[in-house]
Amino acid sequence: MSTATYELLAASSDHAVAVTIAFIGGAVIALALIWSVRVGMRVMDKDTHHPAPEEQPHLPDGGPVHEMREMREPDEMPVVTRDGQRLLPHELHHASTRTGKDQKPRRWLPGSSGSFGGGGLGHT
Repeated sequence: MSTATYELLAASSDHAVAVTIAFIGGAVIALALIWSVRVGMRVMDKDTHHPAPEEQPHLPDGGPVHEMREMREPDEMPVVTRDGQRLLPHELHHASTRTGKDQKPRRWLPGSSGSFGGGGLGHT
């Protein structure tokens, strides 16, 4: 297209009206979004209870609680024979593991591969 065609399109009244309508439509949508965010903020301020400073959590008297590391071992289900009584729900434990007897952490053994498929020779 030539420059004259672009000038003719830019100067046409239909194009100017379409641009004006698009601009006004965009402005209306932007204002509607701003209004909805402000209304939502007002509703959140009215509905949500913000805790006072004295209601905030505080450190225990003994100071911060640190993590505890321990080696765990599986806590197997007891085997019930046919003539024995069945195991009732209150007799079950809340966890499927218990503190292990051996608390020494397992270490990598020299001569073994680092991981499955690691390319090492494995246990030799």
